[in-house]
Amino acid sequence: MESQNNYIYGKNPVLEAISKNPKRINKIYIQNNIGFDNRIKKIIELAKSAKLQIQFTNLNNKLDRAELGINHQGVMASVSPVEFVEYDDFIESLEGNAHKKIVILDEVSDPHNFGAIIRTCACAGFDGIIVSNHRACPITSTVEKTSAGAVNYIPIVKVNSLSSTLDDLKNNNWWIIATEVGAKDNYFNINYKDMDFAIILGAEGKGISKTLLNKADFKVNIPTKFESLNVSTACAVIVYEAVRQLEEAAPK
Repeated sequence: MESQNNYIYGKNPVLEAISKNPKRINKIYIQNNIGFDNRIKKIIELAKSAKLQIQFTNLNNKLDRAELGINHQGVMASVSPVEFVEYDDFIESLEGNAHKKIVILDEVSDPHNFGAIIRTCACAGFDGIIVSNHRACPITSTVEKTSAGAVNYIPIVKVNSLSSTLDDLKNNNWWIIATEVGAKDNYFNINYKDMDFAIILGAEGKGISKTLLNKADFKVNIPTKFESLNVSTACAVIVYEAVRQLEEAAPK
């Protein structure tokens, strides 16, 4: 069996992949003798419509030993890797958008955090996520499962240098907001309404590199009574504060 990166598991991720980008799917596997609930029926219907191959089998026999704990919910699909978007194409696609907003991840490597961040950004209507080619989490089946299929709904951009990317954004009138424990400004003190902005989040334990922090226009803290929040929760807090402000400012 191919590596875990080539498979997605679970009803919602498979359904979203078929709905959004069926060309990614090589083959769908469904557990023998599984009850056909509405989502399984929809998967079969869409797969047949897209002329995708379906195989009924014992999924546990298809999983590698390291994958046996995966909750596949009776369905999985062999897929081609998610296609990352080219940076220049991504920026060009945003032309004319009001209130451009993106998230940039600096060495976030945990697949559950990455998947949760993708889901948050897609749900909040952010324009995209930028990661580095180096030391970034790949889009594995765990990422896709945790995102609940949101990887199909938001552009994910890979760049060679986050530092150069920040320079380019700043040169094109974007504002850079970096999270930093102990920063004097809290995340809710920033006015997100009047600028195109990128929110940078760093890896747990390491945080954002000094190089990127030095390029930030704003450094913001999330006040807590205990330890700092994990990166996916911190992302949700800041992203939805920005969304709240933007919706308040929108014409009624």
